Amino acid sequence: MLTDSHCHLNYKGLIEDQAGVIARARAAGVGTMLNISTREREWDAIIATAATDPDIWASIGIHPHEADAHPDVDTAKLVARAAHPKVIGIGETGLDYYYDHSDRARQRASFRAHIAAARETGLPLIVHTRDAEDDTAEILADEMGKGAYAGVIHCFTASDAFADRALELGLYISISGIVTFKNARELQETAARIPEDRLLIETDSPFLAPVPHRGKPCEPAFVADTARFLADLCGTSVEALGAATTRNFRALFTKAATA
Repeated sequence: MLTDSHCHLNYKGLIEDQAGVIARARAAGVGTMLNISTREREWDAIIATAATDPDIWASIGIHPHEADAHPDVDTAKLVARAAHPKVIGIGETGLDYYYDHSDRARQRASFRAHIAAARETGLPLIVHTRDAEDDTAEILADEMGKGAYAGVIHCFTASDAFADRALELGLYISISGIVTFKNARELQETAARIPEDRLLIETDSPFLAPVPHRGKPCEPAFVADTARFLADLCGTSVEALGAATTRNFRALFTKAATA
């Protein structure tokens, strides 16, 4: 059984046929999906979708692109909404200096507010980072010094050095369909050496469809293609990789495991 640790079931490309998307995921062997939020106005819908199925879960968070538009989303607001029984993670949050859609200082402040919420709730942090490795690593380490929290670097595309820093902090690393791309050699090399007990897989659907689905809206069902590719890369079976990544998901997202 496979787990899609990061998808956007309420986004354009999936929402139009959400029931079909979920059915196709089940047919592909996907047992669990984590439906991720990126804006406050999505929270109710994200949670409502999770409430329709015992194996679909939700997160509460503000994407770094949206930091400027959400100055009032602080730790207290995140903690309050995370009390819902279907909410199992805080994020996605983090830093994105590639697009710079929000002021960098505001991104950093929002990121720290999310980390504080993760620490207070005991729910894991879901981290987005792009072209911001040094600041991301510095904030993660600085905040870890204030008190431990769990988390995952989602859709990992960063350097070997950043992977090592994340692992040293006790974080998990999630691999998306990008690993199947022809130009992803460095990512493939990094993915192959992630410890089995710290590895997750995801689609980030409807984005980043893996080979052989490039050019199509991505779906949670396609996590099976990423799992097959990654299993071959790691010299294991897709069944073993699926079992390990599902076990890791439950170890990280303990609220889902104990529900």
